[in-house]
Amino acid sequence: EVETPVGKVQFREKVIWTAVTLFIFLVCCQIPLYGIMSTDSADPFYWMRVIMASNRGTLMELGISPIVTSGMIMQLLAGAKLIDVDQSLKDDRALFQGAQKLFGLIITLGQAVVYVMTGMYGAPSELGAGICLLIVIQLFFAGLIVLLLDELLQKGYGLGSGISLFIATNICETIIWRCFSPTTINVGNGTEFEGAVIALFHLVLTRPDKMKALRQAFYRTNLPNISNLLATVLVFAVVIYFQGFRVDLPIKHRQQRGAENVYPIKLFYTSNIPIILQ
Repeated sequence: EVETPVGKVQFREKVIWTAVTLFIFLVCCQIPLYGIMSTDSADPFYWMRVIMASNRGTLMELGISPIVTSGMIMQLLAGAKLIDVDQSLKDDRALFQGAQKLFGLIITLGQAVVYVMTGMYGAPSELGAGICLLIVIQLFFAGLIVLLLDELLQKGYGLGSGISLFIATNICETIIWRCFSPTTINVGNGTEFEGAVIALFHLVLTRPDKMKALRQAFYRTNLPNISNLLATVLVFAVVIYFQGFRVDLPIKHRQQRGAENVYPIKLFYTSNIPIILQ
């Protein structure tokens, strides 16, 4: 458990702790799991990995899915009155948060066992019992690290929440890689760069027909293209623009006449919760 800070954490310290948390997360995203045989098969969770901040074949295989799943289940149980929790009491809040973290670790262990036993990293009979156990241990401790990093930010040491930070980081990493990836791929009519921006300059400089090269860079279907990049920038701009929209509801007090206040409601009040629930 991460202890609550005694005094007020300065903004500079919050930036440092957030940077350290982000660095640890990115390092774990690049460290491959020891003992796996192959990850070249089709990925059944390809479209979920950006939202769940996971990276296949690495320590961040599970991403934030155990934390999100445990949090949603515990909130549903509390909301349905299946468990009796009084959030106004400090002891109840501490017990609820402890149960949520324990449930998150149980889900992490369960997911790790299911991933290994279903052959995500090779047939269990070929891997052997020792390697299977080692992979489960790696995934479990990686899930524990994610849980502690998220709690570190939530306790006030960093900026924002760990879940939002990890999702944003994973999305930004994907965008940067698809824009500037130096990986070359043979597409049949020549070698092209995977990165859309690098491919644009490469095609314009190397192809004799400049208009055809521009069309190829903007509309190629087998690799990231400039149209995808422009659409992404447009979506970002629209979301940032509408993020500032809000409705101010006037509040009047019955007992204190003349006292008025304003309660702001943002247009995007739910933030990224609908995407996570989906």
